[in-house]
Amino acid sequence: MIYGAILAGGSGTRMHISSLPKQFLPLDKKPIIIHTLEKMLTCSRFDAIYLGIHPSWMSHMTDLLEKYDLDLEKVRLAPGGENRNGTIFNIIDEIAKDYGAIEDDDIIVTHDAVRPFVTLRILEDNINAAIKFGACDTVVPATDTIVKSHDGADISEIPDRKIMYQGQTPQSFNIKLLKELYSKLKPSEKAILTDACKICVMRGTPVKLVDGEISNMKITTVTDYKIAQVLVGGIKESD
Repeated sequence: MIYGAILAGGSGTRMHISSLPKQFLPLDKKPIIIHTLEKMLTCSRFDAIYLGIHPSWMSHMTDLLEKYDLDLEKVRLAPGGENRNGTIFNIIDEIAKDYGAIEDDDIIVTHDAVRPFVTLRILEDNINAAIKFGACDTVVPATDTIVKSHDGADISEIPDRKIMYQGQTPQSFNIKLLKELYSKLKPSEKAILTDACKICVMRGTPVKLVDGEISNMKITTVTDYKIAQVLVGGIKESD
């Protein structure tokens, strides 16, 4: 089976423009997370789509699903974890509770709640790559020069931009493979994980690159939020 996983386990308000976590901020007339979920629902290959939500915001998310009359049979909630990977594995646990033992060919497509402009093509390509290769990451070629610094003060290295990419989401995996690789990590290795693909990289398992889109932006800053509003036809850039 093929499962979608929207990661919204955080409760932070780093943009300081609302008491709401950023995934619940309005984008034109709907919360960001609803835009993201609607994009995921355009892909008919998902057997179910799980929302990993911070426990404090579960009831709020339930209200949103009812308000926007979304497919409650296909959409399910799972408690967010202490970090990104914790949320992913909480969702996997919920999948096992709802559907029984994980099968050898089960796939999970993990996506940021605050990337509401993901396309059907990207979702389809992720599913196909995860089925064929076991693990994939959505990326776009780096357009700016990447500068590496070990101390944050001086340049240590300027890598060749032609081999550099910027990571996006989705990141998609064969579920059994992901669980097996994670179980082999030492606690010290788990502590430095920044995303799920690093689980594979740290254990020497290839991760296939899937072409992303510049428009598949992550809404992290106030500037990102303003750009996203313009993209959906909401507030104007001068507002």
